[in-house]
Amino acid sequence: MTLWWILFCVFILLMLALDLGVFNRKTHVIKMKEAMLWTSSWITLAILFGTGVYFFFGNSSAMEFFTAYLIEYSLSIDNLFVFLLIFRFFNVPHSYEHKALFWGILLALITRAIFIFAGVALINTFHWVIYIFGAFLIFTGIKIALNKKMEVHPDKNIAIKILRFFTPVTKQYHEAKFFIFENGKHFATPMLAVLLVLETTDILFAVDSIPAVLAISTDPFIIYTSNVFAILGLRSLFFAISGLMKLFHHLHYGLSVILTFVGIKMLIANFYKINTSISLTVIALIIALSIIASLIWPDTKYEDIPNITIKD
Repeated sequence: MTLWWILFCVFILLMLALDLGVFNRKTHVIKMKEAMLWTSSWITLAILFGTGVYFFFGNSSAMEFFTAYLIEYSLSIDNLFVFLLIFRFFNVPHSYEHKALFWGILLALITRAIFIFAGVALINTFHWVIYIFGAFLIFTGIKIALNKKMEVHPDKNIAIKILRFFTPVTKQYHEAKFFIFENGKHFATPMLAVLLVLETTDILFAVDSIPAVLAISTDPFIIYTSNVFAILGLRSLFFAISGLMKLFHHLHYGLSVILTFVGIKMLIANFYKINTSISLTVIALIIALSIIASLIWPDTKYEDIPNITIKD
């Protein structure tokens, strides 16, 4: 298994190097066509990887991978709206959004690994933790269903307060740099503030998503690889649908049902184990129905967020 971990990590690092060092070496606005190409590429790679899991590890592991991938990806779609609010709050130029998401997701790969290994260790050591995770997912699912409104307060983010405590932050962007050196002093730029908010927000997202995928599998390799493919595809998906966010306004109801379903699956695991193929079918059906409902009953009260400048 160590060899598989090494091969996967090398593959991901090569893809990230190609992304930042070749295809996006120059800062530019990601157009719809380019975003769709990258989105389809990551989805295709995930399908090919899942097929490889089937041939090398068996049908059960492959079904676990695809189910965990679908859960993580569907949760990510809803979270894209929060990323959009963060970018608008900080008035991030469109040409800089790619770099902010790239480094934010790179950091997320590290924090997700920590969360996943810690979660698996907890379940294997203290099996009763699975009941806490299950109850938490049901609570979160109900909360999402009852409260659609997403509140984002980057100005109250603890990471931003710590950043401003240690270094001054410039008001202006300096290309896509995170730090600058002027008049003999080092300054952080708004880009670093954006990166910190994206990362801390992703950690909050992981609190929901990691317990959800732990209900599907406790194999760290399956959980982590499914997470990686989902969050790497998230960046390109953001540019592909950032202008169409309002089309998915009923998705949160679907996510609410999914989290509740997965929570129940965790709670009854010791008494009745729901087949992974059934879980995959149910989750895919819920997502499809919530998207269809969004198209049939469009949101006529979609409100945009005004631009807000950073204050010292």
